[in-house]
Amino acid sequence: MSTKERIIQASIELFNRHGERAITTNHIAAHLGISPGNLYYHFKNKEDILRHIFVLYRQHLDTQFKPLQDDVEVLSQLTHYFDALFELMWNFHFFYDNMTDILARDAELKADYIQFQQRLFEQVKDIVLVLNNKGIIAIADEDAAELTHMLKLTVSFWTPYIKARRQSGELNRGDIYQGLLKVITLFSAFATDAGREQLAALKQTYQLRQENL
Repeated sequence: MSTKERIIQASIELFNRHGERAITTNHIAAHLGISPGNLYYHFKNKEDILRHIFVLYRQHLDTQFKPLQDDVEVLSQLTHYFDALFELMWNFHFFYDNMTDILARDAELKADYIQFQQRLFEQVKDIVLVLNNKGIIAIADEDAAELTHMLKLTVSFWTPYIKARRQSGELNRGDIYQGLLKVITLFSAFATDAGREQLAALKQTYQLRQENL
């Protein structure tokens, strides 16, 4: 990796391990064994690093959450979505933990975040509507937006919810699987008879993964 890429990856690692608030650019430089001046050659400040990390976050969502395809089995596509969601929630959990503070410090990043989240909302709602059209769930059009909000709320606030209830404040991979199971439960509340079986199979997949950690 280039020095710039190493700085980004080290920042994500340190932010996840210690919390974004606790890490400065000096910590990142020391972790990499480079001078602060070398880091500032690539990034103006920590906010600049966070903007680049947000680009990776956004790219992950853009590439992994494509519309459902008619010629591909639904359960396999849902498994792909949940695998991608697992990676997102685990690799960027610091961002969820401190989202409000990070965005409050950077108006440019907040504007990008709001714009992206509006687009993401429509993408997730389209998935909900396609699942309805395919007979996996049965939901009224006016309720699709409400379910979409609940899905996004669960994903966005699951990791800080877990950390706040744990004395150590630590997060593990099993916690992410538990969050995915909560998302499946939200879908299951609207499942048809045919969809209930498929969603149960999906739930079992992630229960087994959690148990086998």
